[in-house]
Amino acid sequence: MPPLAQRNLTHDKVRLAVTLTGIVFAVVLIVVELGLFVGFTVTTSSIIDKSNVDFWIVSRHTPYIEQGAAFSERKLYQVLGTPGVASADKYIVRFSNWKAPDGAEEGIQIVGFNPYSGVGGPWNVVEGSIEDLKTPDAIMVDEIYKKKLGVTRVGQIFEISGRRARVVGFTRGIRAFTTTPYVFTSFKNAEGYANLREDQTLFMLVRAVPGTDLNA
Repeated sequence: MPPLAQRNLTHDKVRLAVTLTGIVFAVVLIVVELGLFVGFTVTTSSIIDKSNVDFWIVSRHTPYIEQGAAFSERKLYQVLGTPGVASADKYIVRFSNWKAPDGAEEGIQIVGFNPYSGVGGPWNVVEGSIEDLKTPDAIMVDEIYKKKLGVTRVGQIFEISGRRARVVGFTRGIRAFTTTPYVFTSFKNAEGYANLREDQTLFMLVRAVPGTDLNA
């Protein structure tokens, strides 16, 4: 004879079906929420995770990467003179304004890095190269934002904060946490696009000498 619990489950088949449906739906919701959480975690930290450095130097009380406050680039020499530091690069991440030739405008996030070191630069480049970003006005966007920004091919000209910007390549899979796309360019170009003074930076990306005690 089947156990009492089994008989209770199968006695009312409608109730059993409803119960199982509810359990399955709850499990699906948990999986979906977990996927959203993982996705948000990846997109919010992708720029930091892919920078491949040991330290980010930021202004005091900076809440998150999109809200970096400018400080003097003279601190770069202080950082480079610190024992255990192998290299340091100035870095910019700041909101700016994108304008297409037809007048359409979109918000973007300018990412300015040192194209000679490559630190903090784009990854998964599918067209063009980091070398191309050494030229004046050169920028690189992700394929997923082509339609949003009105980009169809390499060589197109746009405006960022009233300055000329030329698309030299595309990446794949670099999504921003917000709806504003990342646009990669050289630090020198980014200063103009982000309306930053030439003697300022928003971040410094630091690599330590191998074997250095990072906590110290």
